[in-house]
Amino acid sequence: MLTCLLTCLLTYLLTYLLTYLLTYLLTYLLTYLLTCLLTYLLTYLLTYLLICLLACLLTYLLAYYLTYLLTYLLTCLLTCLITYLLAYLFAYLLTYLLTYLFTCLLTCLLTYLLSYLLTYLLTYLLAYLLTCLLTNWSRVLLEKLTVSQLVKKFPAFYGTRRFITALTITRHLSLS
Repeated sequence: MLTCLLTCLLTYLLTYLLTYLLTYLLTYLLTYLLTCLLTYLLTYLLTYLLICLLACLLTYLLAYYLTYLLTYLLTCLLTCLITYLLAYLFAYLLTYLLTYLFTCLLTCLLTYLLSYLLTYLLTYLLAYLLTCLLTNWSRVLLEKLTVSQLVKKFPAFYGTRRFITALTITRHLSLS
């Protein structure tokens, strides 16, 4: 009887415990644990990953890339750009200034100066020189003429009104 009892108890307990535990564990505990663990793990991991890891990664990446990019940009690119631009601009500007602008300026200045000087010299200076020379020549001619006429007519001409006016005219002409 004891064996029977023990076997019944064992079979009942085993079947009951197994069915109860299996159903309870599978239905309630596993679902509860899975939902709790999943929600906790998902929220914790997501918040941890999003906050901590992304913040760490962002700060690391930003710090790394900013320092790298800034040092790279400031050292390599700027020096390359500055040397290239300076060399190119200096070479281009010097050749452009020395060839094109210099020749254009020289040709423009030379043509303008030559045309201006030639027209000025031919028109104004020659006219002025001719008038000065002609007036001086005419004054000399007038003096020669008046002196020769005065010498011829000196006795009859001396002391008359015509002598005084001729003398003052030649004197005024020689002063001007």
